[in-house]
Amino acid sequence: MAEMGRYEDVPQAELEVTAVDGTRRRVRYYRRRPLPDPRDLSTLATHTVAPRDRLDLVSHAYTGDPLGSWRLTDANAALDPDDLVGDEAVGTDLRVPRPGVGGV
Repeated sequence: MAEMGRYEDVPQAELEVTAVDGTRRRVRYYRRRPLPDPRDLSTLATHTVAPRDRLDLVSHAYTGDPLGSWRLTDANAALDPDDLVGDEAVGTDLRVPRPGVGGV
């Protein structure tokens, strides 16, 4: 996994599965990632959502990392990242966390 990726510290597991034809194979997967408590995260900035905002662009604008948009999802306790920048979110404030602080 990439350094500081969201699954960096999440252990992997294996499962043996049987296909319809009876063949067996091992499947490797990541265990569930525990989400950080947003109150434990340090805030870098607050962003007011505008029409046509995208989470990757918001992340890039504040941190220089478009792939870090998952940090904004964690910091704002969202299950669906699209809820943070959809039409209903226009005018709301997003917490932009400091990368690498508080588990994100």
